[in-house]
Amino acid sequence: MAYTDNSHLVKELKKFIPAPRLRTSLIDRVAFANDAGFYKLTPLAVVMPESVDEVKKLFEVSHRLQVPITFRTGGTSLSGQSITDGILVELSQYWRKILPENDGKQVRVQPGAIGAMVNAYLKKHHTKMGPDPSSIASAMMGGILSNNSSGMCCGVANNSYHTLKYISFLLPTGDFYSTENEADYARFQNSDLGTGIIKLREKILSNDALTDKIRKKYLTKNTVGYSLNAFLDFVHPLDIFAHLLIGAEGTLAFISEAVLNTVPDYPYKSTALLYFNSISDACHAIVPLRDSGAEAIELMDRASLRSVENIKGMPPELKSLPSEAAALLIEYQDDTKEKISQKVEAAQKLIIDTLKTINTEIEFTEDAKKQALLWKVRKGMFPSVGAVRAQGTTVILEDVAFPVAQMAAAITDLQTLFTKYHYDNAIIFGHAKDGNIHFVVTQTFNEAKEISRYEAFMNDVVDLVVKKYDGALKAEHGTGRNMAPFVETEWGGDAYQIMHELKQLTDPLSLLNPGVIINEDKLAHLKNLKKLPVVEQEIDKCIECGACEPKCPSRDLTLSPRRRIVVRREMATLKAEGNKKDFFTINNDFQYQGLETCAVDGMCATDCPVDINTGDLVKRLRKENHSEFQNKVAKMLAKNFGATYGTVKLALAGGETMNKLFGKGFMYKSTAAVKKIVPSFPLWSKEIISSSTKLTNTKSGSERKVVYFSSCICKAMGGSKDGQKNINEVFYSLCAKANVEIVVPENSNAMCCGQPFSSKGFAEAFEEINSKSLKALWEASNHGAIPVVMDLSSCTQTLINSLKSKPEYQALKIYDSIDFLKKLILPHAKIGSKKSKIALHPVCSLSKMGLNDAFTQVASALSTEVFIPKNAGCCGMAGDRGFLFPELTASATQWESKEIAEQKFEGYYCSSKTCEMALSTSTGQNYLSLLHLADEVLE
Repeated sequence: MAYTDNSHLVKELKKFIPAPRLRTSLIDRVAFANDAGFYKLTPLAVVMPESVDEVKKLFEVSHRLQVPITFRTGGTSLSGQSITDGILVELSQYWRKILPENDGKQVRVQPGAIGAMVNAYLKKHHTKMGPDPSSIASAMMGGILSNNSSGMCCGVANNSYHTLKYISFLLPTGDFYSTENEADYARFQNSDLGTGIIKLREKILSNDALTDKIRKKYLTKNTVGYSLNAFLDFVHPLDIFAHLLIGAEGTLAFISEAVLNTVPDYPYKSTALLYFNSISDACHAIVPLRDSGAEAIELMDRASLRSVENIKGMPPELKSLPSEAAALLIEYQDDTKEKISQKVEAAQKLIIDTLKTINTEIEFTEDAKKQALLWKVRKGMFPSVGAVRAQGTTVILEDVAFPVAQMAAAITDLQTLFTKYHYDNAIIFGHAKDGNIHFVVTQTFNEAKEISRYEAFMNDVVDLVVKKYDGALKAEHGTGRNMAPFVETEWGGDAYQIMHELKQLTDPLSLLNPGVIINEDKLAHLKNLKKLPVVEQEIDKCIECGACEPKCPSRDLTLSPRRRIVVRREMATLKAEGNKKDFFTINNDFQYQGLETCAVDGMCATDCPVDINTGDLVKRLRKENHSEFQNKVAKMLAKNFGATYGTVKLALAGGETMNKLFGKGFMYKSTAAVKKIVPSFPLWSKEIISSSTKLTNTKSGSERKVVYFSSCICKAMGGSKDGQKNINEVFYSLCAKANVEIVVPENSNAMCCGQPFSSKGFAEAFEEINSKSLKALWEASNHGAIPVVMDLSSCTQTLINSLKSKPEYQALKIYDSIDFLKKLILPHAKIGSKKSKIALHPVCSLSKMGLNDAFTQVASALSTEVFIPKNAGCCGMAGDRGFLFPELTASATQWESKEIAEQKFEGYYCSSKTCEMALSTSTGQNYLSLLHLADEVLE
């Protein structure tokens, strides 16, 4: 595989972009080559500008060197519109502003703001964005605006186009405009572009047939080509162009900021899943349900229902549905219980009297958990196909719109095409209220005959959608490269000519995201296709959607889970091609970027639609990197863990002594100096405070007993600042207040959950110490009769997970400190003077154990106000990563720290000592275990 030389470009970019924000190594260019679609182009450079001025200079370089330039944010686009073989401008890091305005009636955003985060900021105002794409948890505003994203409830009226209030943008010429600035209107009108826009509008208005076509096509969802409705909806050329930018997929200008009008976020919702004997019956129910006020009407064919029926928690009746059945998921929303009740009552009458459902005893639910289960049915379809597809195949999610009245016939025709082209696992679902249908097929692009099959299939799909049903080839996913060859087919020559002239007016050299929307190559959709080689079982299911990325602590520093997988696939391809030079270049860089800076916290799996835990891959690769000698040493340390622990304690005490003798910053400065020479050397943390409490049994005569398994870290480094109790002393104090007796396992200093060995890939050492510790806990707990309590959440999770493979210890009850407080302490202790406002950091392990709600509940019982930063996520400490690679924790916590700095709190709390250290370093505040809060407040 050949990579274009980028040396001249890099030289120019280095003049104004500093090294940390200019990524030109082969591994970085490969990592950013893919988005969620099925096309691939490798950029010459990845640039992360932080100002409009820097973007202006990027435009200048692009023009001077004739190098294409493409803007990208979340990379969740499905049609190939966020990739390039030129300059890739990555906006996810430095363009994250979110500012609700006018009591939440509007929201100001930059392109790197995640959609779900925008709604989180709006929540207190009881409003939300109009666009609600299913990828909202990872999609960013740049893409949401540039694709004119919609979703399940927003329909046409509340999409990005119709909710836009103001927009600021930079043209390729370097001219900057904002519709918020009155003076810019005259300046734009007098420009060549403004004059050209006026002429294009006049041309459209003089063509009655074209005018009628535009008005008709935008009555339903349609994102094919440019938003020509802007020429009819607005008069001033700046307003016209501002709305042309919505859905332009970054081909006309750079959007730096936008203000959107928001919509109500209704507090009351009622949801039901309706089953029908046929797709025809389901389609005939759409209009009556829409007219009854349903906010969401989601259609699912039998194949799509079958794809999720075996997933845990799915409604059991799915398996017994007839072979031709279909379903509609409907939801009503409103601002009062009374209004919801009225809507549901009317809907139930409609269903019974009019609709041909399989079961007329339809259950509507207002229960949030039950609603989440019903939506899981709908949202699980795309990933379910991705999870079971054949290795090496790509998941293609297409997106079309038909007139609602013709949906039943159109879907039947689509299913006929699936059969004709042997897409046997294809499924159909979609936003029925808007006639918007998604269909999913799996396809390999590794063979010429498979590409030919896809070509013939797509030609038939185009004929079906456009010629037979006069529908839209793209309803909400954008034109991209995928449908660019068919824009003229759908719109006709006159409209396409307008679009072509618009592109020429703005970007005459076609350097701004070329090949997207306007593409004269009628086979462009069959070129630069992404191949997915079979690599490793942990990641072969990955569909590269990017849903994992917001959860990853290393995403802004090195690689995200998606990019780790992309790189592994590229390495496999290079190896197969015999390209040793590039393989070894990437492999060398992957050690740091892919392995050493991965926190292996598994949080990526929590948002992954196909449940991939990239941490499992990293652990295995770390294991494979170990020599036999290293494995033997690790196992020896595990076998003799008492001595290992003693050595660590001695080293910590020695470090503190050195600080006392030579100044409190001595150890930090000394280890930092060594680290410059030996990068893998651990850095002394200023938060290290050793602990020396001896753990002993207590005798209270109480029936309530616990086995206290204090983590190695808490026993060694559980001390606190300013003369506060250490974590072990706090635990004993709480048990005394609630009259709980403590049992300490024999030789507890020789015990460990095994996490330090597991995270580094020392599987045998982990098994050695983990089994030894479980056996000791089994005996100390009287074979599970007494609950075991741990004081560090990540260790709790490790221990609980290890029980899955050890049935002999299944009776063990393992409590985290949060369970301990909620179940054994709070009910039996008196609450004294509560703290006022406190800040919480929910650690990864709490999320994975399902204890976040309990964490908040306990904190709320002990304080008057609880604040959890919206940017709270994995701190990247991961046991020792923060000592070895402090840049990882600094990057992972930067946004959370900014939130914390904006307010004052009476206390800062967590549930894992190492995470507390990371947050304390990052924020400059003293983070403590929630156990400390309880001990302060309880009497």
